[in-house]
Amino acid sequence: MAAVSLHHCCFYTRSSDDNFVFRHRKQHATGFLSVKCSSSSDPPPQPPSVALDSDFDPKVFRHNLTRSKNYNRKGFGHKQETLQLMNSEYTSDIIKKLKENGYEYTWGNVTVKLAESYGFCWGVERAVQIAYEARKQFPDDRIWITNEIIHNPTVNKRLDEMDVKNLPLNEGKKNYDVVNKGDVVVLPAFGAAVEEMVTLNQKSVQIVDTTCPWVSKVWNVVEKHKKGDYTSIIHGKYDHEETIATASFAATYVIVKNMKEATYVCDYILGGELDGSSSTKEAFMEKFKNAVSKGFDPDRDLVKCGIANQTTMLKGETEEIGKLLERTMMRKYGVENVNEHFMSFNTICDATQHNMIFRPTSRERQDAMYKLVDEKVDLMLVVGGWNSSNTSHLQEIAEERGIPSYWVDSEQRIGPGNKIAFKLNHGELVEKENWLPDGPITIGITSGASTPDKVVEDVLIKVFDIKREEAEALQVA
Repeated sequence: MAAVSLHHCCFYTRSSDDNFVFRHRKQHATGFLSVKCSSSSDPPPQPPSVALDSDFDPKVFRHNLTRSKNYNRKGFGHKQETLQLMNSEYTSDIIKKLKENGYEYTWGNVTVKLAESYGFCWGVERAVQIAYEARKQFPDDRIWITNEIIHNPTVNKRLDEMDVKNLPLNEGKKNYDVVNKGDVVVLPAFGAAVEEMVTLNQKSVQIVDTTCPWVSKVWNVVEKHKKGDYTSIIHGKYDHEETIATASFAATYVIVKNMKEATYVCDYILGGELDGSSSTKEAFMEKFKNAVSKGFDPDRDLVKCGIANQTTMLKGETEEIGKLLERTMMRKYGVENVNEHFMSFNTICDATQHNMIFRPTSRERQDAMYKLVDEKVDLMLVVGGWNSSNTSHLQEIAEERGIPSYWVDSEQRIGPGNKIAFKLNHGELVEKENWLPDGPITIGITSGASTPDKVVEDVLIKVFDIKREEAEALQVA
């Protein structure tokens, strides 16, 4: 195992004027202090309310939009130049060293094990790169973005510095009045709701669409559901930008966050004979009041169902939900009739031809995390935006295995001293003193799909600093 002394490592650090406000609550017996981050609890901005004709067809509209002269989704011919700029801003010598040494390396008394699939996925890199291209192509134009390009504060701050601005909010809704004819508007990697696309098209703006192709694949799936009069059962988070966009392409839908909610839906289909978790129609509608299509009727709309998902959800859970719904329809209508009542498609972000560009998918990243938690580590670091769905599932895997795991969105969450502010999978933000054990330690580390390698490096540098100061104090003693 290769090793170098911390005392001879030369790393650079970056300062930032970002401030995060915490409101302290009571001390827990575990030694954790719960905190709430005021910047991560707000609901996402909602798409505009647009009156669409009853015969409006989202698929036809999008087909026509993508062929209009004011629409671009392939960049502007500056790919190599912008990728070079991104590499200079977001790559890491530390990550390079780990990869060159079998994803494991020792600095002083800190051994780091890196998940074999981590960080920027192909769709995220593509989205950021096209956004960079947009600024180069339109150097003097106003550029807006409908949501965060990705869920990473470092990248979003960089785009803000490039004068790519988020649409302002008015009482939780995006203010499209600031967008003028001829402005440039970027659609983020998560996609945009149909209503947003209609609004922007009416304003005759230049649309730069960075939607991940895996997301638009899901839109095609719910279109097939609609064509066959199937209700879309969408495994996702109803307030996530991607799920909001996907639901806008569906005719009838219900969004389930996890297996528990899916079981409730299936129990309702079976009249309470699955596990008895459901009850009345009124109770169903109250439970899913924010997660169903307008006019949804569970008695009418759960006869024919198809599966779709938010692409970053846990792959195993989506698969199990699909199997549960299929078994439910078999039980309700008979095995011989199941295809008339159930439609399944694989919409998990998975390895396809995109592997040729060596970027991990959500599925590969989760598989690598399952492998990493089986190795001997003292603790786990999960690096990614606190509003990142795919990162939350990486944290979930570590927590389920009982490994001390710390989810941070940047190096600013570490310090002063041996102190850390981190997020748990279920959303609670906590602080912990003396989180790094004394003596030699082995750390497992991974990062979400929206996380640049440079952010992971900055987090590790903070760890190295703490352990170096510990070693220096022992020498003085």
